[in-house]
Amino acid sequence: MSQMRAQRVGEQMKKEMSDILMREVKDPRVDFVTVTGVDVTGDLQQATVFVTVLGEPEEQEEALRGLQKARGFIRSEIGKRIQLRKTPEIDFDFDESIAYGNHIEQLLKDLKKED
Repeated sequence: MSQMRAQRVGEQMKKEMSDILMREVKDPRVDFVTVTGVDVTGDLQQATVFVTVLGEPEEQEEALRGLQKARGFIRSEIGKRIQLRKTPEIDFDFDESIAYGNHIEQLLKDLKKED
């Protein structure tokens, strides 16, 4: 039961986080950040936010620094928007699945060209 609730809270946090990053955070480093998923622990104490960033690796690192700097503001906004007893601590991490998928797609295209 608690895992289902954690998933629902994660989906709501993803929706609200996307809105906060788009409308509220004024840091230009986070302009091209997309929230792809949120994993919340069963006790709702920790949340890992997975993001993708358009650009070069240096720009991605800068975006992650911008997110870390805005973490307190984002957490307080999440707390205002989602009625929970305690707002989860937020950690940001890159979502490597899109880059991995693009890599696999390119490998398949290369194999098709060889045939």
